[in-house]
Amino acid sequence: MITRLLVAAVFMLTFTLAGCESKPVFNALDITGIQGYGSDFRLSDHNGKPRTLADFRGKVVVVFFGFTHCPDVCPTTLAEMKQVMQILGVDAQRLQVLFITVDPARDTPDLLSRYVPSFHPAFLGLYGDNAATEKVAKDFKITYRTATGKTPDSYTVDHSAASLVFDPKGNLRLFINYGMGADKIAPDIKKLLQ
Repeated sequence: MITRLLVAAVFMLTFTLAGCESKPVFNALDITGIQGYGSDFRLSDHNGKPRTLADFRGKVVVVFFGFTHCPDVCPTTLAEMKQVMQILGVDAQRLQVLFITVDPARDTPDLLSRYVPSFHPAFLGLYGDNAATEKVAKDFKITYRTATGKTPDSYTVDHSAASLVFDPKGNLRLFINYGMGADKIAPDIKKLLQ
């Protein structure tokens, strides 16, 4: 009888303690375990080096799709991520921001190498040919389409404006809506770095 009570007490204590473990609460949308989003890519960075997501294991990775001629969403997002880096301080060394172009016709490696690091020297611009761009956008559920301008070179590209965040093990964890603010993004990154 005492053995049964002891076993029951241990079981209840274990069950109670297991219930105390809680998932972290994020400001961004927690999409941990979601299926159907891309888990990797094969693109080149603005220095010409071939890259995959695995190259950044051990870091939190923020992936954003855009284009260098973007008038508002792209520079705002990159500036916001620069603020996140400043808030993180020394932990910023463990964050990698990747800007994947959806405009490979205009966004040459040279242009990306001048544009993306102008926000922060650690940021990388990634590019591929049209087929590679279409594949990675489809894999990551990003939509984009070219909207004609007044001249052939003045077109714009309408595109998804959210960022995807991967933890240091390479798992997709967060969906950051455009304009969420560095003050809300930085604490989420810190939680993923713990």
